[in-house]
Amino acid sequence: MHGINAGDTAFILICTALVLMMTPALALFYGGLVKQRDVLSVMIQNFVCIGVVGVIWVFGGFSLAFGPDIGGTIGNFASYFGMYRVGIEPNPVYAPNIPFIMVFAYQMMFAIITPALMTGAFVGRFRFGAYLFFVAAWTILVYLPAAHWIWGGGFLAKLGVADFAGGIVIHTSAGFSALATAKYLGKRKLAEGQSESAPASLPLVALGAGLLWFGWFGFNAGGAYAADALAAYAFTNTMLAGSIAMLTWMFWEWRETRHPSFSGVLVGAVAGLATITPASGYVEPIAALAIGAIGATACYFAKYVQRWLRIDDTLEVWRAHGVGGLTGALLVGVLASPHINQVSASLAQFGVQLLAVTVVGAYAALVTFGILKGLDRFGTLRVPDAIQEKGLDTMLGERAFNLWNMDRTLPK
Repeated sequence: MHGINAGDTAFILICTALVLMMTPALALFYGGLVKQRDVLSVMIQNFVCIGVVGVIWVFGGFSLAFGPDIGGTIGNFASYFGMYRVGIEPNPVYAPNIPFIMVFAYQMMFAIITPALMTGAFVGRFRFGAYLFFVAAWTILVYLPAAHWIWGGGFLAKLGVADFAGGIVIHTSAGFSALATAKYLGKRKLAEGQSESAPASLPLVALGAGLLWFGWFGFNAGGAYAADALAAYAFTNTMLAGSIAMLTWMFWEWRETRHPSFSGVLVGAVAGLATITPASGYVEPIAALAIGAIGATACYFAKYVQRWLRIDDTLEVWRAHGVGGLTGALLVGVLASPHINQVSASLAQFGVQLLAVTVVGAYAALVTFGILKGLDRFGTLRVPDAIQEKGLDTMLGERAFNLWNMDRTLPK
């Protein structure tokens, strides 16, 4: 226990709590953006990931992602199964100054929020029972291998791929999987006269976005596993990228529509935060401003690609997270400074970053499609059209707004 640093441990405890908070924050963010009739259904899909992924993480998940490498593809299943040998003694491979159990806990929060990110893409179409099996299968077959390839000593890590806090492992995998899921489930069924864009509550979106931004400091700075200069860089870069991305998105929207929108300001900030995530611990703060601006621009104009694909990604998860994570990962190869974290911008680094996003994005999309096909053999995944028109909240037997019969007075 002599290697444990109390300050570093306290820092990671706080960061772990912040990252957990991001899942409920995401539920608020998505819940406010969807129609009133689907608020609870998308929020429960987010929250339930805490339970499903948390249990998987104990019984083999952590071991497959961070256990001793087997052929560059996956970790040893038995190494940490049931938290065997996951205690207070530090593990020098991952973090020599904090209890190993905190590496376990911190990484668990990342695993939890990743499938939750996808829920915004298929709002109102996925049966909840089937969704539970989907989350479990996706975590095991997509997230755990991707995490091992880059963070657990797998083949991409050996090639020198840099992903500080999850732009590839989390945002790219979730973004491209979300696109595949939205494609498989098809377009939403809307009743006659219903609009596709009628957010239930923009104040709810603002609350969710604010909490996401707050949690993102733990998401990115915690990747240093210590309260040190590297964490300070990641923390500051996170703030700057989100700030400039907000303004950049507003600029492009204002230029196109002749007015800004509150939802655009919030979505722009989130896009910038997703973009800086893989680069937060590798670049100077001035470069973080460039990354935030480039990321917001790439995510904004990705709408034209999405329209060309004709895939009903309800809340444009691929556009914000898939494109954002991919862009930030590539910019590591362009803007990384060796003075920050021993990774230098170079053509070679750009090449391995491009390889990583290509491999993870393609793998995630293809395996996700395979999981959906497999699950569909045991029962229909798509909610019937009649229920889609009424909203999935009817299947829960609950209402999102009960205070003073708000659900009867708010627009549908």
